[in-house]
Amino acid sequence: MFSKRTGSLYSDQNWLRSFLFTIYGTSVLVVSYFPLFYTHLGFSSSQIGYLYSLGPLISILSNLFWSMISDKLGTVRKIMFILLAGQLVTGLLLARAAEFSSVMLILSFFYFFYYPVFPLADTMAIKVAERHGRNFITIRVFGSLGYSFFALTVGYALRALGSTWSLTLCIIIIIAALLITLGLKDVKRPAVIETTNQDKDTAEADNSKNGLKDILLQKEVLWFFGCVFVLALGHRMNEAFLTISLKQLGAGEEIIGWALLASALSEIPVLFILSRYGDKFKELPLLALGSLMYALRFLLMSLADHPGSMIAIQAMHSISFGVFYVTSVRYITRIIPDRLRATGLAIFTVVWSSASGLLSGTFGGIIYQEAGRYIFYIVATGFSLLAFAGFLGQHLLKSNLEPINYFRKKNKKASL
Repeated sequence: MFSKRTGSLYSDQNWLRSFLFTIYGTSVLVVSYFPLFYTHLGFSSSQIGYLYSLGPLISILSNLFWSMISDKLGTVRKIMFILLAGQLVTGLLLARAAEFSSVMLILSFFYFFYYPVFPLADTMAIKVAERHGRNFITIRVFGSLGYSFFALTVGYALRALGSTWSLTLCIIIIIAALLITLGLKDVKRPAVIETTNQDKDTAEADNSKNGLKDILLQKEVLWFFGCVFVLALGHRMNEAFLTISLKQLGAGEEIIGWALLASALSEIPVLFILSRYGDKFKELPLLALGSLMYALRFLLMSLADHPGSMIAIQAMHSISFGVFYVTSVRYITRIIPDRLRATGLAIFTVVWSSASGLLSGTFGGIIYQEAGRYIFYIVATGFSLLAFAGFLGQHLLKSNLEPINYFRKKNKKASL
């Protein structure tokens, strides 16, 4: 009996690890190699920027829509199966499109099914980790490993086959992920105290409205999200045009794969280190450090004149994104109450991924086309420095206010 239970436990986690490993292969292609495919179709940098910004715009609506459907039906696995099936159909249509208007239309539907898979997969990973008393990182890290693996192998495959095979490889990976979902064990919504349907709907609506209002009324939270948005602009600009920058310097698809591998692998040890020791340091100084490392990273990117130097610079992903992301999640869980945490994390996702990607795609594409790579990365550096000043300024302000608040509380107690 013990053996059977243990086998079920490991099977449950291993199927999910395999799924996370696989779906991040589509992320490699969509984020990094699709822009090269669009270049092959003859699209300009500004047009590619518009196509990139489509995803964040669509994701704002699609994440909300599919999350609500998942909650209503009480299933994650079935929703992910539907999403992957939708990706497969739209991917097949996209492979046959060549005109900019057709690509833009079909890609909108593809993004509608593409983006919600990742937050739903993270939701499932968190639930499975809690179910078995494991650390979430031990499951989520397989997404980073999958990204690393596909970044390298896809690069060499496209080097041999040509960038026109980007969509074909993406479709193959989607089919593999679709088959893996059949082995996943679903996670359900937590049981709630029984009430009437009308009471449930009213309570959920009130909690959603009040939760969003309570979060947005906090100055510290608003300042944090403002800094996150500014930093995300530079991050998303680099994400959208990294492969094009490498291509302009003469890099082949396999070199691009090594650059993506360097960034993906470098974040793994930092995720583990900060998940274990990060709470020994204050969040705002760490966020300021991550922003400063982003600024240094983009400044070096503006000066790089060889693909090899760009690969080395991508290893700074660990001390820029790795430090920022883990610390941001920890900071949110501290400044936002437990009952509002899901809403707070949802807002963080919209600010970091959706809103910033929408603006950086269009804005960044125009800068890249009109001013060139150097100015493009200098602008990204400026955004990072602005975020650094914002996080550091908030830390210094709080440090100065702590003694004042302490004496106020002490005097108030003395007067009582």
